[in-house]
Amino acid sequence: MNDRDMEILIDAKSTAGTVQQIQEFLGGEILERWGETTLNIDNEKAIGSIRYITFDWGVSLLEYDIEFKKPLTLIMDASQYNPIHFAYCLEGHCFHRFESQVEKRKLEQFQSVIITSTDGGYNYGYFPADMKLQINVIQIVRKQFLQKRLNNVSLLNQRLYHVFLDTDHNKAFAYFGTFNLKLADKIKALRSVKQKGMIRILQIEGMVYQILSMHIQQHDREATKQRIETTLLKRELQVIRRLAGRIIKNPSKAYSISELSVETGISQAKLQEGFKLLYTKTVNEYIRHVRLEAARDYMVNTDMNISQIVYTIGFTSRSYFSKIFKQKFGISPSEFRKNKLPVVEKVAV
Repeated sequence: MNDRDMEILIDAKSTAGTVQQIQEFLGGEILERWGETTLNIDNEKAIGSIRYITFDWGVSLLEYDIEFKKPLTLIMDASQYNPIHFAYCLEGHCFHRFESQVEKRKLEQFQSVIITSTDGGYNYGYFPADMKLQINVIQIVRKQFLQKRLNNVSLLNQRLYHVFLDTDHNKAFAYFGTFNLKLADKIKALRSVKQKGMIRILQIEGMVYQILSMHIQQHDREATKQRIETTLLKRELQVIRRLAGRIIKNPSKAYSISELSVETGISQAKLQEGFKLLYTKTVNEYIRHVRLEAARDYMVNTDMNISQIVYTIGFTSRSYFSKIFKQKFGISPSEFRKNKLPVVEKVAV
């Protein structure tokens, strides 16, 4: 290690203690409100924030939104606090190794990673300098989680099953999955929660459970050799994700797959493959889905008549719109507009 590197030994017994020890080294101010605690740092060592929320079912959320001014190594002593870590880099990357290992493993951007150490062992986390990091970590204290939440742990595949039941922390475990942009969307939504107070905490708690489920489901698929194969590069999937977001913001535009292919530089076949992989829909199915969701919102939130809504969202035929609206939601647009009742999606279009 050179004289530019920073190194912090973490031997705390909780997520709160971990953040406290980071603050003792890096400085900054800790603020707490409604059970959500944030360490804000702006100095010569780092700029950004680290926040955590601890729930009563053995789970805590730990999120880094920070840039370190020098390389940082976290040396985590697992003898007192040894949760299972479900990690995801929304932006940037970092590295990990167990005490018994020499080589570091890279936690890539958009990659699902699950790590836990043996009791009494050490985890080493390596964070680069001058890189914006957005890292989401869900930490599970196994014994408490099993008692409170996971009623049927046997549904997990065998490897992860034994990790959950290993409440004496005798086994190390590391899973580095394929990249998963659905997790990116869910974590980005978690970071964008606008509510305040207890409603905010409850909404975050529900989303944390969804993110945890997505990590476990991906591990289960890949452990049972159901890994989704794709010819797409990570860069291409990022482009497709941005394109999908643009369609949501402007559903009325007349999109054509040939024009989208030219615009993105991605072949039509790869565009279709990417949308099927990320959204389980073809490009046209996704556009239609977004337009119908927008139509439903217009019916609930505006006084526009159905014909106005049809043309506003980019359709040219009211009869066609009525047909696919009923296929999707199980009720005609006029019936829905009359009652303005919430509907349950019936058929994915």
